[in-house]
Amino acid sequence: MARVKRSVAGRKRRRAVLELARGYYGNKSRSFRSANEQVMHSLQYAYRDRRARKGDFRKLWIQRINAAARQHGTSYSRFINGLRQAGVDVDRKMLADLAVTDDAAFAALVRLAGAQGDGQGDGQGEQQAS
Repeated sequence: MARVKRSVAGRKRRRAVLELARGYYGNKSRSFRSANEQVMHSLQYAYRDRRARKGDFRKLWIQRINAAARQHGTSYSRFINGLRQAGVDVDRKMLADLAVTDDAAFAALVRLAGAQGDGQGDGQGEQQAS
């Protein structure tokens, strides 16, 4: 059996890793060993943060909806609960966009959610007066 010469494949792999490491500080862009370690970590961070970004955007949307709902005299949780009871199926991304761009439409949704939520207590805190 003929022996395997690995020079071409190894060189290609090293060149690919060093290409990915362009712009890294110091030895991390020059030395294969340092570059390889940093590239592996960077790819792990990228994988993790692509998923974390979805949660970050959801947090941002909730903050925007809450701020706009409070400007209209209700809280985020009462607003979302009222929309759910009214059967309005609008996701948080669209609600946040409405809150920022179209105040009249958002106000209409707040009125709809408020009308649905009136008289619908959760039983908490209403028995304090006795």
